[in-house]
Amino acid sequence: MKKYIEVSLGSSSISHRYDTDNNEIVGNFHVEGFSKKIVAIERIKLVIEKYILKDYLYGRWIYWGYKETCNDVKLMLGL
Repeated sequence: MKKYIEVSLGSSSISHRYDTDNNEIVGNFHVEGFSKKIVAIERIKLVIEKYILKDYLYGRWIYWGYKETCNDVKLMLGL
């Protein structure tokens, strides 16, 4: 089984934590275009039509925009 996939990632949002009122604290990072990244499959938590959710440093979560179709990513994951 593959351990990594190569995917074109773009802008992202990082979920840092929740405040005392249980509101998510998010940092948004906008970039122009996409760049190829090697992503560890074990870190991917969710794939939806526009975003890949994966775990990040220090218990945070990161939502990455991606260029491929959801179907392309499913095939890369062997689904």
